[in-house]
Amino acid sequence: MVVKLQRPILVGGLGLSFFLWMLESWHHSIVRLGEFSLLTTLAVGGGLWLLQQNRPKSSLEQLDSMIVDRATVENAIAKAEAVINQLAQEAENHTALETLREQVAQLMLELDRQEIKLAVTGGKSVGKSSLIQVLAETLHTKSVHLQETAPLFREAGDKSDAAVLAELTNSDFVLFITNGDLTDSEFQSLQQIKAANQPTILVFNKQDQYLADERASVLLSLKQRLQANVVATAVSPIPIKVRKHEADGSVQEWMEQPVPDIQQLTQQLSEVLAQQGQRLVWVTTVRKARLLKAEAKNWLNETRCDRATPVIEQYQWIAAAAAFANPVPALDILATAAINAQMIMDLGNIYQQKFSLEQAQAVAGTMGSLMLKLGLVELSTKAVGTVLKSNAVTFVAGGVVQGVSAAYLTRVAGLSLIEYFQQQEIAIDSGNELNLDKLRQTLQKVFQQNQQMAFLQGFVKQGVKRLLPEAQQTEVVA
Repeated sequence: MVVKLQRPILVGGLGLSFFLWMLESWHHSIVRLGEFSLLTTLAVGGGLWLLQQNRPKSSLEQLDSMIVDRATVENAIAKAEAVINQLAQEAENHTALETLREQVAQLMLELDRQEIKLAVTGGKSVGKSSLIQVLAETLHTKSVHLQETAPLFREAGDKSDAAVLAELTNSDFVLFITNGDLTDSEFQSLQQIKAANQPTILVFNKQDQYLADERASVLLSLKQRLQANVVATAVSPIPIKVRKHEADGSVQEWMEQPVPDIQQLTQQLSEVLAQQGQRLVWVTTVRKARLLKAEAKNWLNETRCDRATPVIEQYQWIAAAAAFANPVPALDILATAAINAQMIMDLGNIYQQKFSLEQAQAVAGTMGSLMLKLGLVELSTKAVGTVLKSNAVTFVAGGVVQGVSAAYLTRVAGLSLIEYFQQQEIAIDSGNELNLDKLRQTLQKVFQQNQQMAFLQGFVKQGVKRLLPEAQQTEVVA
């Protein structure tokens, strides 16, 4: 009579209770080692049963959670192409244009690709080559291209881990192989693959080299830690010694090679390829389109930054001169705000984010208010004063502190706007309100990046050279 158990929680709890009881009574008898191993297996088995009730997503479920269809892919390609066209408009002779356009054309061809690209990766000597060989013999399909990556986690080699993981973005599906419980490096690599939205199966290979309870424990640990699809295999099982007793009393012995144990893996792969092949291609194409868009945007941002930097330098020295000439601090703030407003309009034109004068003034006021609240005004004045304090500071030198501080804050404001604009989508319509939280974070980040003493010393020297007669420079700045 076969009894179907309906209470997995009870079974798992009993297994774990047996395990704890054996731990408590371990010191009573070393003879119970065999029992301990058996009951440990029961405990781990109970844990595995419990885990299956709340098991991680399978490969198919993982793909189903990705909302990707042909229209989504075409839209992603169109966005990448729009950025490339914007780059061509602003830098028609840019050296990267030809390559970027070739990649767009290739993405259009990818839409109807029939071959599935399957990457096999992992550390050194985990069985990548052997698995590819066995899969090639087992899958029996010409629509799958199996590609082995260079080994990960090598101290020296032709390719870094970052380069290997970057290569994986061109694959439709990833098999990540490990020989046991994950190292921190393996875990971090898997997290990066997951962040790239790539369907993955973690393959626990060489399971035949573990005892039954150890094997179950490792498998449980992998599933609990990753909450991902994990499959155990033995691609190249250890040969087994076979002994045969003949009728005449003689004994024959030989080593027999077991067949590879990859049935669960091939079953899952076959299911994925049969049901989700087209979706795999679309997911990969969207990923490539987004990477291409990011690459094109980096080139565009670099081009715009080259045009924006002289604008910032121009306005920072205008602000310095205004603050140096005006002895009233309140009027200094007003003059600097007016100068910053004009700078904001010019930078907005470069980054295709148009501002009217009223909008630019509002942005300048907002940035000035943020700088005051963050304490950047006081900090910048102290920093500039620190560079100057080792020399005789006259009334005129006090004006230099105000002037150089105004130039410094104007520079920080300009660089912050550049970084803020670079984070926005290309060709945003004018009139969009600033995200104050992002702007505040950007201001703090840029201010900290420009607080190095070496930079401040050079900046102050430039300011003094512009604000003071040549004869006074050596008296103020050493």
